[in-house]
Amino acid sequence: MKYYLGVDAGGSKTYTLIVNEEGTIVGKGNSGNGNHQTGYEIAKANIRESVEMALAQAGLKQQDIEFAYFGLAGADREFDYQILRPMIAELGFPKHDINCDTMIALRAGTDRPYGIVLICGTGTNSAGVNPNGEFYQCGGFTYLFGDFGGGGSLCVEVFRTVIRAWDGREPPTLLTQLLLEDLGYDDVKTMFDDFMDQNKVPPIRVTKLLFVAASEGDKAAINILRHQGEELGKSVHAVVKRLAMENDTFDVVLAGSVLTRGEGDFIHSYIEQAMKEIAPNARLAKLQIEPVIGAVWLAVEASGIALPEQIYKQLSMISDYSLV
Repeated sequence: MKYYLGVDAGGSKTYTLIVNEEGTIVGKGNSGNGNHQTGYEIAKANIRESVEMALAQAGLKQQDIEFAYFGLAGADREFDYQILRPMIAELGFPKHDINCDTMIALRAGTDRPYGIVLICGTGTNSAGVNPNGEFYQCGGFTYLFGDFGGGGSLCVEVFRTVIRAWDGREPPTLLTQLLLEDLGYDDVKTMFDDFMDQNKVPPIRVTKLLFVAASEGDKAAINILRHQGEELGKSVHAVVKRLAMENDTFDVVLAGSVLTRGEGDFIHSYIEQAMKEIAPNARLAKLQIEPVIGAVWLAVEASGIALPEQIYKQLSMISDYSLV
C-alpha cells in the first residue's frame, strides 16, 4: 500500500493529511502558525508537530510515505526557500517537495493544471500558472510592498472607521455599535482610551462585522469591501498580463476566509468585473474544499502518476478539516 502526505502550513494553522492509494484518510494532524516569516522556531515546531501527529495516527514512519508535499505560507522568494528547504528536509521524508501555499489552494480549486488563485484570509496573495507552466506571484508581501487587505488589515479598517465617525471625520456608521458590542465597551471614548493606554490592536475577528454592516446598507462598510475587491481585481489583471493569459480559458480560484466565508457579493463582483475586462473566458471558482487536499493531490502527482479518480472523489468533498 502506498501513502501520500500533504501539509498546509498557514499563518494561523498547520494541517496535515495522510491518505493511502485508495483515497482513504489514515492520519491527520494539526498545529498552529506555520509561517516562518512570523517566527522561524515556532513555525518549525508547529509543522513538525502536525506531521508527527498524522504519522502517529496512521502508524507510519517517514520512510513509508511515497511522497510528501508541503504548501507553506511565506514561501515567496528564493531567500525563503533557502530557509525552508533545510527545515522541511529535517523532517526526514525521502521524497518531498515544497511550494507556496497559493499553489495548493489553486490545485484544490480547479481541475485544470493552470489558472489563477486569489487568497484573502489573514493577508492577501495572488499567483498564477499559465498553460505553458510559467508561474508568477503578485503580492503577498504586506502593505508596505503594495498589498491591501486581508483580515489583518480589514479589522484595522473597521476600528479606524469607527474612530473617524466618532471624532467627526466621517459620517455615522453601523460599524460603531457592532464593534462596541463585539469588544464589550459602552462607548467609543472608553474603547479609544483603553486601546491607546494598553497599546491594543483590534482582533482579526471583527473583519466579519464589515459583511454584517454592508448587508444592512452601511456605506462605510460597503466602501471598504469595494476597495478590497478592486485591489484583488488589480491583482488578477497583473497576473493575467504577466502570464499572457488574456485569451485562455481558466479558473480564478478564490481562497481564504474573507473570500469564501464572507456573505454577499460585496467583494466578488469587483473581482469578476476586472477579470472579465482582461480575460473574458475566465471564470470565478470559490474554493469549496480544504487547501490541504490540494497538497495531497500534488503529492500523488509529484510521485509520477496521474491523480486517480478514486483519490479525487474521496477527497473532493472535504470542505472542513475539523470534520475529517
